[in-house]
Amino acid sequence: MPARLLRVSFSDTLVAETYRRTRRHLIGGTVALGGVALTGALWYRLVEGWTWVDATYMSIITLATVGFAEIHPLGDRGRLFTIVLILMGVVAIAYIVNCFTEALIQGHLQAGIRLGKRRRLMESLTNHYILCGFGRTGRQVAAEFATESIDCIVVDSDEAAIHEAQQQGFVTFQGDATQDQVLFQAGIERASCLIAALPSDAENLYTVLSAKTLAPKIRTIARASSEEAVQKLQRGGADVVVSPYITGGKRMAAAALRPQVVDFLDGILTGADRTVYIEEFLISPEYCPKVGQTLREAQLRLKSGALILAIRRADNSLIVGPDGGTVLYSGDLVIGMGTSEDLRRLNQILGPLHDRYR
Repeated sequence: MPARLLRVSFSDTLVAETYRRTRRHLIGGTVALGGVALTGALWYRLVEGWTWVDATYMSIITLATVGFAEIHPLGDRGRLFTIVLILMGVVAIAYIVNCFTEALIQGHLQAGIRLGKRRRLMESLTNHYILCGFGRTGRQVAAEFATESIDCIVVDSDEAAIHEAQQQGFVTFQGDATQDQVLFQAGIERASCLIAALPSDAENLYTVLSAKTLAPKIRTIARASSEEAVQKLQRGGADVVVSPYITGGKRMAAAALRPQVVDFLDGILTGADRTVYIEEFLISPEYCPKVGQTLREAQLRLKSGALILAIRRADNSLIVGPDGGTVLYSGDLVIGMGTSEDLRRLNQILGPLHDRYR
């Protein structure tokens, strides 16, 4: 097993523990100060015989060291007790101030608050994407997600990678993605897709196995560095396996043989400056009134302006360039191309697989 799998980062855990410890100290100091005030009130009430209002007032102004005169005359015993009460109050207040100042200067409070906000945001996400690994491949995936405004959680055990992802505005969780608990905290049971882009094939295989065990229906995409790893990841349950070397070689060959086609596809598949997009839409009878109609009857091209490139049936068969007589069935994936406005209209007609064109 690679050494990376054995290394667990405790940064977020350490932040949470430090924040909890700081809170315990502050709460403990506050409780101690309250106990001192209560002791003073009880003394003045039970020993000096004052009323509860006078006893409480005397205790508070003594601890506050505001310099008011005594409410009622005190004997030597009462003055000695008041001296002790002042000293106890000063110690308690100094402890609270010291804990708060230390936490503020060292950033424990700020870090704990940020961590709490990040975890609450992660808990609120549904149908999001989990990106495991923020290396060279992961950063490119994250950039595409940012372009598409996709909700994404970046999971990585490397503190520098997590910091970089946070600087770019991504929701992050620092931990070992091969661990079930880390995937649970990233919301694996609510996620729609997991991308395993970790440095080693072993890590990606462990991550896919864990994800499929915890959420059998989740779509998993994994990075592989060799053909052997591709086969192992497919046997491990990965829905899609991508090898940067194999894909890069094919892409370079295509760019050499069909440069204009590659440029065209790049222009509509990736990048923030696109004017034409390709999107897929799931046909479901729950929200799509076009189920059972032909493309001619549905008039998708006429009503939306989008071009229907292909339809993938529920049995995984693909119809490229469907004609007007092609029937839309439940479970079909319609692949359309057009401007963002065309796809928004098509989305309204068919019902969304994603909601970014609403």
